[in-house]
Amino acid sequence: MTVQAPVDRRTHRVLRAAVLELVEAEPRRRFPAVVHAGIPGRSVRHVEDPALPDAGLRADVVLALLRHAARAAEPPLLWLTRPGELTPHDDDLRWLGPARWAASALGLPVGLVVVTRRGWFDPVSDVRREWRRLRPRTAP
Repeated sequence: MTVQAPVDRRTHRVLRAAVLELVEAEPRRRFPAVVHAGIPGRSVRHVEDPALPDAGLRADVVLALLRHAARAAEPPLLWLTRPGELTPHDDDLRWLGPARWAASALGLPVGLVVVTRRGWFDPVSDVRREWRRLRPRTAP
């Protein structure tokens, strides 16, 4: 499943939280790509350091993450955090196929979304949301 415009409220809220979590938790400018499954704050993840050389291994990793996350979050989201801009990157493309295969194997309507410090985007549909400076929302 790809993210389509208009983005539903839950998806927007969860992906905004994923961007905020990255901004607050990762102080380094350069860091390894991390694949997350679930929802921010309660996700399982795989830090790709060093990078996995094989698409089959990446598919196995995503399958395990989604299986675990599907028990905890209904429905889980799948996202890749990485440094850089909101443009397609080699890391995005290396994880896209394995992520689609794993979601299909489990029958989950999940697609891979890329998250950076600036926002998020779906590499398939190119639906995106960007912020200049993201801050936590305060209750009125």
